[in-house]
Amino acid sequence: MEWTKEADDRIQKVPFFVRKRVRARVEKEAKNAGKKVVSLADVKATQTRYLTGMASEIKGYQIDTCFGPSGCPNQAAVSDQLLEKIESLVKEKDLFGFLKKRVKGDLKFHHEFRITLADCPNACSQPQIKDIGIIAACLPQLTDVSCTLCETCVEACRENAITLIADHEYPQIHFTRCLYCGACMNVCPTGTISKSAQGYRIQLGGKLGRHPQLAKELPGIYDEDQVLQIVNDCLHLYTQNSQHGERFGQILTSADFEEIAARYKQ
Repeated sequence: MEWTKEADDRIQKVPFFVRKRVRARVEKEAKNAGKKVVSLADVKATQTRYLTGMASEIKGYQIDTCFGPSGCPNQAAVSDQLLEKIESLVKEKDLFGFLKKRVKGDLKFHHEFRITLADCPNACSQPQIKDIGIIAACLPQLTDVSCTLCETCVEACRENAITLIADHEYPQIHFTRCLYCGACMNVCPTGTISKSAQGYRIQLGGKLGRHPQLAKELPGIYDEDQVLQIVNDCLHLYTQNSQHGERFGQILTSADFEEIAARYKQ
């Protein structure tokens, strides 16, 4: 649906964590009114109704992805099934009921527990500032097939993590720079670089607000079952320790983080 420049400028001022919801609501109400172009007046009217009815929109959690079910164009792993499993797990916890008991006054969007799933290291869904951030990862490895020094992998790697040396049969992969995006193995014409492991990186405890902090990444790459177990552990820790709707990052201690890391040590 088309938007006027004034309407689009206005929607960009809406906080990013509710912007997608507000934008969808604006378009829905404009379509229901028979309009083909969203105007500034439509944005203002919908935004007012949306904010005054915020409590009815809250479900206790937010689960976001970069591109939703359509998938990321740079996918390191296909996460559609994992997304469904995570939402099913979170629903069982009744976080809405939990927050209603712990938070004084009306619930706001910032009270909701936030999980995000990114299908590639570009991480458009901002896992670094969520309670739990999950990033798809594909670990490269060298096979016994000799390299032709075509440099395709070097051109594909945005992290400069691959080096080719003349007279060497194999490229060098610098894993301290590698973000496990899978781009090198996808373009390698000889199969010299292939997939070693595929799974997810996990970051915990990110948040915005008056005291923002970036999430801290657990060491390793985890399969779907491990991801679900870690999410379950974090939700248990959250419901045991959040007394007044504090963010997960406020209650996650260094000891808690190390305990989770040790439990799933690879």
